[in-house]
Amino acid sequence: MRCPFCAHAEDKVVDSRESKEGDAIRRRRECLACGRRFTSYERVEESPLLVVKKDGRREAFDRNKLLRGLGIACQKRPVSLEKLEEAASDVQARLLERPDREIPSRELGELVMDALKHLDSVAYVRFASVYRDFKDLPDFVRALEEALMHRESKPSPDSPPPPKPRQAAMPEGQERPLFPSDDPPPRRTKSK
Repeated sequence: MRCPFCAHAEDKVVDSRESKEGDAIRRRRECLACGRRFTSYERVEESPLLVVKKDGRREAFDRNKLLRGLGIACQKRPVSLEKLEEAASDVQARLLERPDREIPSRELGELVMDALKHLDSVAYVRFASVYRDFKDLPDFVRALEEALMHRESKPSPDSPPPPKPRQAAMPEGQERPLFPSDDPPPRRTKSK
């Protein structure tokens, strides 16, 4: 390292310690030509995470934007801010584990949907409806079924199992109603 006073290229390290924040190493150096001391800092060079949009644009990953999106999906739902922070941190940690620094927005969206699936099924469906841009009802129904399957696969330890729906035999030629109720249909009587 060149001396800032005389531009000599040789020096010796007199003292070395970590900075207060712990993100750098502070080195006290002494120039071998002029004898003056100066300080240098050594930091890890971090390349930023970039999100690659559908149209090819790249923008820096923003944790606040992620947290805002999670908050909108969980609006008016019983999900605490602490749980949202944990979900955002989990998604960010999973992104930082990746070897490549460019993340397609599609993969980021899938990570967010996975986090929401574990937080709240309604928030998951809300986010999925916007993220996947459902064009018709069958797409939306598939997302609902996926959320229900995930919810049913993890029963709560203190809740009783859900009751099994009754399946009454239907007379031949009669169709089962689209939205069955718990009550049997009223009997029709022939009038004379």
